Amino acid sequence: MYGKAFAPEFQGALRNLSVNTNYEDALAKARAEVARATEENDGLALSQARLVESEACRRLGRIAEADVAWRASFRAAKAADEPGAMAWALWNGGTLARQRGQMTAALRWLGLARDAATRAGDVVALGYSVAGIAETLRIRGDYAEARDLHEKLLAEARKRGETRHTVWALEGLAQLDRNAGDLDAAWERFAEAAQIAEDGGDERGLAWALRGMADVLSLRGEHDEALRLLAKGEQICRRMDLSSALAYNRKMRGNILFRACWYGEATRTYEEAQKMFRAINEPRGAALAELGLLKSRDKLGRPRPATERDLIALRDSLDTRELRHTRKMVQDALDELIELVA
Repeated sequence: MYGKAFAPEFQGALRNLSVNTNYEDALAKARAEVARATEENDGLALSQARLVESEACRRLGRIAEADVAWRASFRAAKAADEPGAMAWALWNGGTLARQRGQMTAALRWLGLARDAATRAGDVVALGYSVAGIAETLRIRGDYAEARDLHEKLLAEARKRGETRHTVWALEGLAQLDRNAGDLDAAWERFAEAAQIAEDGGDERGLAWALRGMADVLSLRGEHDEALRLLAKGEQICRRMDLSSALAYNRKMRGNILFRACWYGEATRTYEEAQKMFRAINEPRGAALAELGLLKSRDKLGRPRPATERDLIALRDSLDTRELRHTRKMVQDALDELIELVA
Protein backbone atom coordinates (compact mmCIF):
# COMPACT_ATOMS: atom_id res chain seq x y z
CA MET A 1 0.00 0.00 0.00
CA TYR A 2 2.83 2.41 0.86
CA GLY A 3 5.98 2.94 -1.16
CA LYS A 4 9.54 3.19 0.08
CA ALA A 5 10.30 6.41 1.92
CA PHE A 6 12.22 9.09 0.09
CA ALA A 7 13.42 12.58 1.00
CA PRO A 8 12.00 15.16 -1.44
CA GLU A 9 14.04 17.89 0.23
CA PHE A 10 17.11 16.20 -1.29
CA GLN A 11 16.90 17.62 -4.81
CA GLY A 12 18.88 18.19 -7.99
CA ALA A 13 22.29 16.54 -7.95
CA LEU A 14 21.56 15.37 -4.38
CA ARG A 15 18.25 13.62 -5.12
CA ASN A 16 19.85 10.18 -4.85
CA LEU A 17 20.70 10.63 -1.18
CA SER A 18 18.83 8.13 0.98
CA VAL A 19 16.17 9.30 3.41
CA ASN A 20 18.38 7.72 6.08
CA THR A 21 21.65 9.38 5.04
CA ASN A 22 23.83 10.42 7.97
CA TYR A 23 23.58 14.23 8.16
CA GLU A 24 27.31 14.87 8.38
CA ASP A 25 27.64 13.04 5.06
CA ALA A 26 24.69 14.94 3.59
CA LEU A 27 26.24 18.24 4.68
CA ALA A 28 29.59 17.44 3.07
CA LYS A 29 27.91 16.49 -0.23
CA ALA A 30 25.69 19.58 -0.13
CA ARG A 31 28.61 21.94 0.37
CA ALA A 32 30.52 20.34 -2.50
CA GLU A 33 27.46 20.88 -4.70
CA VAL A 34 27.15 24.50 -3.48
CA ALA A 35 30.72 25.11 -4.69
CA ARG A 36 30.02 23.51 -8.08
CA ALA A 37 26.73 25.35 -8.64
CA THR A 38 28.30 28.66 -7.63
CA GLU A 39 31.20 28.17 -10.04
CA GLU A 40 28.81 27.29 -12.89
CA ASN A 41 26.35 30.06 -11.97
CA ASP A 42 23.49 27.54 -11.81
CA GLY A 43 20.84 29.31 -9.70
CA LEU A 44 18.40 26.41 -9.32
CA ALA A 45 21.15 23.92 -8.45
CA LEU A 46 22.55 26.40 -5.92
CA SER A 47 19.15 26.78 -4.28
CA GLN A 48 18.69 23.01 -4.10
CA ALA A 49 22.15 22.45 -2.63
CA ARG A 50 21.70 25.22 -0.07
CA LEU A 51 18.40 23.62 0.95
CA VAL A 52 20.13 20.33 1.74
CA GLU A 53 22.89 22.23 3.53
CA SER A 54 20.33 24.02 5.68
CA GLU A 55 18.36 20.86 6.46
CA ALA A 56 21.54 18.99 7.41
CA CYS A 57 22.72 21.85 9.65
CA ARG A 58 19.26 22.06 11.28
CA ARG A 59 19.21 18.34 12.04
CA LEU A 60 22.75 18.56 13.41
CA GLY A 61 21.80 21.46 15.67
CA ARG A 62 24.01 23.98 13.85
CA ILE A 63 21.32 26.61 13.92
CA ALA A 64 23.21 29.74 12.82
CA GLU A 65 24.62 27.91 9.78
CA ALA A 66 21.17 26.57 8.91
CA ASP A 67 19.72 30.09 9.07
CA VAL A 68 22.32 31.41 6.65
CA ALA A 69 21.83 28.47 4.27
CA TRP A 70 18.03 28.56 3.96
CA ARG A 71 18.05 32.29 3.28
CA ALA A 72 20.72 31.77 0.61
CA SER A 73 18.58 28.98 -0.88
CA PHE A 74 15.60 31.32 -1.07
CA ARG A 75 17.60 34.14 -2.65
CA ALA A 76 19.02 31.82 -5.31
CA ALA A 77 15.56 30.40 -6.07
CA LYS A 78 14.06 33.88 -6.33
CA ALA A 79 16.85 35.07 -8.64
CA ALA A 80 16.26 32.01 -10.83
CA ASP A 81 12.48 32.62 -10.76
CA GLU A 82 11.83 29.13 -9.42
CA PRO A 83 8.71 29.24 -7.16
CA GLY A 84 9.00 25.53 -6.32
CA ALA A 85 12.53 25.98 -4.98
CA MET A 86 11.36 29.11 -3.16
CA ALA A 87 8.65 27.02 -1.48
CA TRP A 88 11.16 24.44 -0.27
CA ALA A 89 13.50 27.12 1.10
CA LEU A 90 10.60 28.80 2.95
CA TRP A 91 9.47 25.42 4.31
CA ASN A 92 12.95 24.87 5.68
CA GLY A 93 13.06 28.36 7.18
CA GLY A 94 9.71 27.80 8.86
CA THR A 95 10.79 24.44 10.23
CA LEU A 96 13.96 26.01 11.62
CA ALA A 97 11.94 28.82 13.24
CA ARG A 98 9.70 26.25 14.96
CA GLN A 99 12.76 24.40 16.25
CA ARG A 100 13.99 27.69 17.73
CA GLY A 101 10.66 28.28 19.49
CA GLN A 102 9.66 31.10 17.11
CA MET A 103 6.14 29.92 16.36
CA THR A 104 4.85 33.17 14.84
CA ALA A 105 7.76 33.31 12.39
CA ALA A 106 7.34 29.60 11.65
CA LEU A 107 3.69 30.06 10.69
CA ARG A 108 4.58 33.07 8.55
CA TRP A 109 7.33 31.29 6.59
CA LEU A 110 5.31 28.08 6.25
CA GLY A 111 2.30 30.04 5.03
CA LEU A 112 4.46 31.69 2.38
CA ALA A 113 5.88 28.26 1.48
CA ARG A 114 2.33 26.94 1.02
CA ASP A 115 1.50 29.87 -1.29
CA ALA A 116 4.69 29.43 -3.35
CA ALA A 117 4.10 25.67 -3.65
CA THR A 118 0.56 26.33 -4.85
CA ARG A 119 1.85 28.72 -7.53
CA ALA A 120 4.47 26.19 -8.60
CA GLY A 121 2.03 23.29 -8.65
CA ASP A 122 4.42 21.35 -6.36
CA VAL A 123 2.08 18.99 -4.51
CA VAL A 124 4.80 17.56 -2.27
CA ALA A 125 6.11 20.96 -1.18
CA LEU A 126 2.51 22.00 -0.51
CA GLY A 127 1.96 18.93 1.66
CA TYR A 128 5.15 19.51 3.61
CA SER A 129 4.26 23.16 4.18
CA VAL A 130 0.75 22.38 5.44
CA ALA A 131 2.12 19.56 7.62
CA GLY A 132 4.59 22.04 9.09
CA ILE A 133 1.75 24.45 9.86
CA ALA A 134 -0.21 21.66 11.55
CA GLU A 135 2.77 20.65 13.69
CA THR A 136 3.46 24.27 14.68
CA LEU A 137 -0.18 24.79 15.69
CA ARG A 138 -0.12 21.57 17.72
CA ILE A 139 3.05 22.54 19.59
CA ARG A 140 1.62 25.99 20.25
CA GLY A 141 -1.53 24.44 21.73
CA ASP A 142 -4.04 25.14 18.92
CA TYR A 143 -5.31 21.57 19.03
CA ALA A 144 -8.59 21.80 17.11
CA GLU A 145 -7.04 23.48 14.07
CA ALA A 146 -4.02 21.18 14.20
CA ARG A 147 -6.19 18.06 14.30
CA ASP A 148 -8.24 19.20 11.31
CA LEU A 149 -5.10 19.78 9.22
CA HIS A 150 -3.43 16.52 10.33
CA GLU A 151 -6.58 14.52 9.45
CA LYS A 152 -6.78 16.09 5.98
CA LEU A 153 -3.09 15.43 5.41
CA LEU A 154 -3.44 11.82 6.56
CA ALA A 155 -6.28 11.18 4.13
CA GLU A 156 -4.26 12.70 1.27
CA ALA A 157 -1.11 10.78 2.21
CA ARG A 158 -2.97 7.46 2.41
CA LYS A 159 -4.53 8.11 -0.99
CA ARG A 160 -1.10 8.63 -2.58
CA GLY A 161 0.63 5.93 -0.53
CA GLU A 162 3.32 8.31 0.75
CA THR A 163 5.17 6.72 3.63
CA ARG A 164 6.73 9.76 5.26
CA HIS A 165 3.63 11.94 5.06
CA THR A 166 1.43 9.15 6.42
CA VAL A 167 3.82 8.58 9.30
CA TRP A 168 4.09 12.30 10.03
CA ALA A 169 0.30 12.78 10.09
CA LEU A 170 -0.27 9.68 12.22
CA GLU A 171 2.31 10.84 14.75
CA GLY A 172 0.75 14.30 14.93
CA LEU A 173 -2.70 12.86 15.56
CA ALA A 174 -1.30 10.37 18.06
CA GLN A 175 0.30 13.20 20.02
CA LEU A 176 -3.02 15.05 20.06
CA ASP A 177 -4.75 11.87 21.32
CA ARG A 178 -2.11 11.45 24.01
CA ASN A 179 -2.50 15.07 25.13
CA ALA A 180 -6.28 14.55 25.32
CA GLY A 181 -5.76 11.49 27.55
CA ASP A 182 -6.89 8.91 24.99
CA LEU A 183 -3.96 6.53 25.38
CA ASP A 184 -5.57 3.68 23.41
CA ALA A 185 -6.03 5.85 20.32
CA ALA A 186 -2.54 7.31 20.74
CA TRP A 187 -1.01 3.85 20.96
CA GLU A 188 -2.82 2.63 17.84
CA ARG A 189 -1.63 5.60 15.79
CA PHE A 190 1.95 5.51 17.07
CA ALA A 191 2.12 1.75 16.49
CA GLU A 192 0.75 2.08 12.94
CA ALA A 193 3.21 4.90 12.23
CA ALA A 194 6.09 2.75 13.49
CA GLN A 195 5.04 -0.19 11.31
CA ILE A 196 4.62 1.92 8.16
CA ALA A 197 7.93 3.70 8.83
CA GLU A 198 9.77 0.42 9.37
CA ASP A 199 8.26 -1.20 6.27
CA GLY A 200 9.02 1.90 4.18
CA GLY A 201 12.57 2.37 5.46
CA ASP A 202 11.84 5.70 7.17
CA GLU A 203 14.17 5.56 10.16
CA ARG A 204 13.54 9.17 11.19
CA GLY A 205 9.80 8.53 11.37
CA LEU A 206 10.43 5.27 13.20
CA ALA A 207 12.53 7.00 15.87
CA TRP A 208 9.76 9.51 16.62
CA ALA A 209 7.09 6.80 16.63
CA LEU A 210 9.10 4.69 19.09
CA ARG A 211 9.41 7.73 21.35
CA GLY A 212 5.63 8.15 21.28
CA MET A 213 5.02 4.46 21.99
CA ALA A 214 7.46 4.60 24.90
CA ASP A 215 5.60 7.59 26.31
CA VAL A 216 2.26 5.76 26.21
CA LEU A 217 3.72 2.59 27.73
CA SER A 218 5.24 4.51 30.63
CA LEU A 219 1.94 6.31 31.27
CA ARG A 220 0.43 2.81 31.59
CA GLY A 221 3.15 1.83 34.07
CA GLU A 222 5.19 -0.37 31.70
CA HIS A 223 8.45 1.46 32.32
CA ASP A 224 10.99 -1.24 31.40
CA GLU A 225 9.42 -1.87 27.98
CA ALA A 226 9.17 1.88 27.45
CA LEU A 227 12.90 2.28 28.08
CA ARG A 228 13.65 -0.58 25.68
CA LEU A 229 11.75 1.09 22.85
CA LEU A 230 13.36 4.43 23.65
CA ALA A 231 16.83 2.85 23.48
CA LYS A 232 16.02 1.53 19.99
CA GLY A 233 14.99 5.03 18.93
CA GLU A 234 18.16 6.49 20.44
CA GLN A 235 20.31 4.20 18.30
CA ILE A 236 18.62 5.58 15.16
CA CYS A 237 19.09 9.18 16.31
CA ARG A 238 22.79 8.63 16.96
CA ARG A 239 23.36 6.78 13.70
CA MET A 240 21.79 9.60 11.68
CA ASP A 241 23.14 12.49 13.79
CA LEU A 242 19.61 13.68 14.66
CA SER A 243 20.58 16.15 17.39
CA SER A 244 17.13 17.54 18.15
CA ALA A 245 15.42 14.15 18.05
CA LEU A 246 18.14 12.73 20.30
CA ALA A 247 17.63 15.54 22.84
CA TYR A 248 13.87 14.88 22.90
CA ASN A 249 14.59 11.16 23.25
CA ARG A 250 16.77 11.94 26.27
CA LYS A 251 14.09 14.21 27.76
CA MET A 252 11.51 11.44 27.34
CA ARG A 253 13.87 9.06 29.12
CA GLY A 254 13.81 11.53 32.02
CA ASN A 255 10.01 11.51 31.95
CA ILE A 256 9.89 7.72 32.10
CA LEU A 257 12.40 7.54 34.93
CA PHE A 258 10.42 10.18 36.83
CA ARG A 259 7.16 8.23 36.43
CA ALA A 260 8.97 5.12 37.65
CA CYS A 261 10.01 7.11 40.77
CA TRP A 262 13.74 6.79 39.95
CA TYR A 263 14.26 10.45 40.77
CA GLY A 264 18.04 10.48 41.07
CA GLU A 265 18.53 8.99 37.61
CA ALA A 266 15.75 11.20 36.24
CA THR A 267 17.58 14.28 37.55
CA ARG A 268 20.83 13.29 35.82
CA THR A 269 18.96 12.51 32.59
CA TYR A 270 17.10 15.83 32.55
CA GLU A 271 20.40 17.64 33.13
CA GLU A 272 21.87 15.87 30.08
CA ALA A 273 18.82 16.74 27.98
CA GLN A 274 18.93 20.38 29.03
CA LYS A 275 22.58 20.67 27.97
CA MET A 276 21.76 19.05 24.63
CA PHE A 277 18.88 21.45 23.97
CA ARG A 278 20.92 24.49 24.93
CA ALA A 279 23.74 23.39 22.65
CA ILE A 280 21.37 23.47 19.66
CA ASN A 281 19.47 26.60 20.76
CA GLU A 282 16.11 24.85 21.21
CA PRO A 283 14.30 26.82 23.96
CA ARG A 284 11.14 24.72 24.14
CA GLY A 285 13.05 21.50 24.75
CA ALA A 286 15.36 23.23 27.24
CA ALA A 287 12.35 24.55 29.17
CA LEU A 288 10.69 21.12 29.27
CA ALA A 289 13.93 19.52 30.48
CA GLU A 290 14.28 22.17 33.18
CA LEU A 291 10.69 21.56 34.26
CA GLY A 292 11.42 17.86 34.67
CA LEU A 293 14.64 18.67 36.49
CA LEU A 294 12.87 20.92 39.01
CA LYS A 295 10.15 18.35 39.64
CA SER A 296 12.74 15.60 40.14
CA ARG A 297 14.76 17.68 42.60
CA ASP A 298 11.57 18.44 44.48
CA LYS A 299 10.92 14.71 44.86
CA LEU A 300 14.47 14.31 46.20
CA GLY A 301 13.69 16.75 49.02
CA ARG A 302 14.75 20.14 47.71
CA PRO A 303 13.12 22.96 49.76
CA ARG A 304 9.75 23.81 48.24
CA PRO A 305 10.21 27.63 48.31
CA ALA A 306 13.34 27.29 46.15
CA THR A 307 11.51 25.09 43.64
CA GLU A 308 8.54 27.47 43.57
CA ARG A 309 10.87 30.41 42.92
CA ASP A 310 12.58 28.58 40.05
CA LEU A 311 9.28 27.50 38.50
CA ILE A 312 8.05 31.10 38.53
CA ALA A 313 11.28 32.24 36.88
CA LEU A 314 10.96 29.52 34.22
CA ARG A 315 7.31 30.39 33.56
CA ASP A 316 8.09 34.08 33.21
CA SER A 317 10.95 33.36 30.80
CA LEU A 318 8.55 31.77 28.29
CA ASP A 319 6.84 34.03 25.78
CA THR A 320 3.05 33.71 26.11
CA ARG A 321 2.51 34.06 22.36
CA GLU A 322 5.31 31.81 21.13
CA LEU A 323 5.47 29.03 23.74
CA ARG A 324 2.16 29.35 25.52
CA HIS A 325 1.54 25.60 25.79
CA THR A 326 4.97 25.04 27.35
CA ARG A 327 4.30 27.98 29.70
CA LYS A 328 0.96 26.39 30.68
CA MET A 329 2.74 23.14 31.56
CA VAL A 330 5.05 25.06 33.89
CA GLN A 331 2.09 26.91 35.41
CA ASP A 332 0.27 23.60 36.00
CA ALA A 333 3.33 22.24 37.82
CA LEU A 334 3.51 25.42 39.89
CA ASP A 335 -0.18 25.21 40.81
CA GLU A 336 0.27 21.58 41.85
CA LEU A 337 3.26 22.48 44.02
CA ILE A 338 1.40 25.34 45.71
CA GLU A 339 -1.50 22.96 46.40
CA LEU A 340 0.88 20.50 48.07
CA VAL A 341 2.39 23.25 50.21
CA ALA A 342 -1.06 24.49 51.22
